[in-house]
Amino acid sequence: MAVRVRFAPSPTGPLHIGGVRTALYNYLFAKKHDGVFVLRIEDTDQNRYVEGAETYIQNALEWLGIVPDESPSEKGAFGPYRQSERKDLYINYIHRLVDAGKAYIAFDTPEELAEMRSAAETKGETFIYNWKNRTALKNSLSLSKKETEALIKIRAPHVIRFKTFSENENKHIKLQDVVRGELEIDVSLLDDKILMKQDGMPTYHLANVVDDYLMQISHVIRGEEWLPSMALHVLLYNAYGWKPPVFAHVPLILKPTGKGKLSKRDGDKFGFPVFPLQWDDKTPGFKEEGYLPESLNNYLALLGWNPGGEQELFTINELINVFSLEAITKSGGRFDPERCKWFNLQYMQQADSSMVAAQLENEIKNKNVENSVVDLSQVAKLIQNRLTLLTDVWKEADFFFIAPEDYDEKALRKQWKDDTAKILTAVTVLIGSSKDTSADALSSLIKDYANDNEIGLGKIMAPLRIALVGSLRGPDVFEICSAIGIENSISRINAAIKHISG
Repeated sequence: MAVRVRFAPSPTGPLHIGGVRTALYNYLFAKKHDGVFVLRIEDTDQNRYVEGAETYIQNALEWLGIVPDESPSEKGAFGPYRQSERKDLYINYIHRLVDAGKAYIAFDTPEELAEMRSAAETKGETFIYNWKNRTALKNSLSLSKKETEALIKIRAPHVIRFKTFSENENKHIKLQDVVRGELEIDVSLLDDKILMKQDGMPTYHLANVVDDYLMQISHVIRGEEWLPSMALHVLLYNAYGWKPPVFAHVPLILKPTGKGKLSKRDGDKFGFPVFPLQWDDKTPGFKEEGYLPESLNNYLALLGWNPGGEQELFTINELINVFSLEAITKSGGRFDPERCKWFNLQYMQQADSSMVAAQLENEIKNKNVENSVVDLSQVAKLIQNRLTLLTDVWKEADFFFIAPEDYDEKALRKQWKDDTAKILTAVTVLIGSSKDTSADALSSLIKDYANDNEIGLGKIMAPLRIALVGSLRGPDVFEICSAIGIENSISRINAAIKHISG
C-alpha cells in the first residue's frame, strides 16, 4: 500500500505545539515509507475562521522543516486542498447517502431541539437524536415525501443527519487502532451526527471522511481527542462501501504540572511559548524565544513516542529512520520547559557559528550599536557554548561592543586590592607594546610578567576581567582582550582604574 498521510488543521488560530507534534509524526511516517505528506486546510466552519491562520500554519511548518508534499500552495493531483473549495463535491457525496437511505433531511429548528433537551434534563435524562426518536421528530423519515419536498421548495432551514444505527443492525463494532489496539463500541448509543449544516457546508465528519478517501490517505495519524469520532468515521466508510484507512490516535501533550492538556494559559503561567511562531504582539513563539527548529522537533518527537535505547538527540533523518507508529505511547507526555531548553542547548552547541553571528548582527542593528572593530564571527565562536537560546546572544556578548560604565561592587570588594591599579597599568604597557595581539600571545605575555614579578595570576586576571567586562563573566579574558582590540582594552583598563581608584 502506498503511504499517504495528511495533517488537517482548522484555520481558527495559531498552531499549537500539540498540532506541531501531530504534523511531525505524519511527516516522519511518510518519509520513513517513501510516502506523501499532505497538508489539508479544514475550513468548513466559517464562523470560526481566523484571518491569517492558514498562512501562519504553512509558515510554521516551513520553519520547522516539516514541509508538505501537497498543500494549498504546493498543488498535487488530489486538490483542492482547502475544504471550502470542495463544497460541490461534498454535496454530491451527501446526497448519495440520502438516496441510499443512510442519511436523512432534518427540519428541526435549534429552538425546538433546545426545548427537547431542556425537557429531558428536567426528567434527569439526556436528549439524543438517534434511532430511538428520529421517526418522531421533524425529518424526512417522519414526514411524507410530499411534505419533505414542499419544505425544501420553500427553502425551510434544514440539516442532513447520518443514520448512525437502526434496530436491525449489529449494536457493536470493533475498531482497530495502532496505538490503542482493538476497541469495541456500542453504536446504538451514538447520536445521528449532522453531515451538512444549514449553511450548506459539510461538517468536519463528512468532509474528513470523503477527503481522506478521495485523497487516498492510507493512514490517519491524529490526536486522541478524535478517538470518540473514530466509530462514526468507520461507519461512514462502511456506508459508502469504502475500506477505512489505518488509524493511529496519538496521546495528548500534558501540562507541566497538574492534570489536563497543555494550553496557552500554561505557557503564560510558567513563561514559555506554546506556538511555533509569534502570533500577535503578546504571544511570541518558540522561534522568537530563541529555540532552534531542530531541537523543538527532537523534543516533541519524544513526547509520546519511545524509540527505545539511551539515545536522546536525533537529527531529522535519524528520526525518520527509527520512527514507527507502534512505538507511540498510549499515555500523554508531560511538557517540561526546562527539558525543552536542555535540548536547545545541545543543538546550540552543535550549530554553525555563522547563525550566531547573524543573530548578533541583528541585535547590534536593533540596538543601534556602532561596531567597526569587533569581528562578529570571532565573538560568535567565543560565546556559542554559553548559549541556551539563540536570544541569549546579546546577554552573553554585549560587553564586546559596549564598554562598562558600572562595575560589580561585590566583585570589586573581593578582587580589587591596593596594588591593583599599579598592576593593571603595567598590563596596559605590556599589551600596548605587543605586536602579536592573539589571545595566546597576550596570555603568554601576562603570565610571564606575573612569574617574573612573583605576582599571583589571580591578582591580575580577575581585576582585568572586571575592567574589560564590568563583572566576572564572559569567556577567556585574553580572548575578550583580543576580540575588542588592544586600543579598546587599554581604554577600558584606564577607565576602570580612574573610576575605581577615584
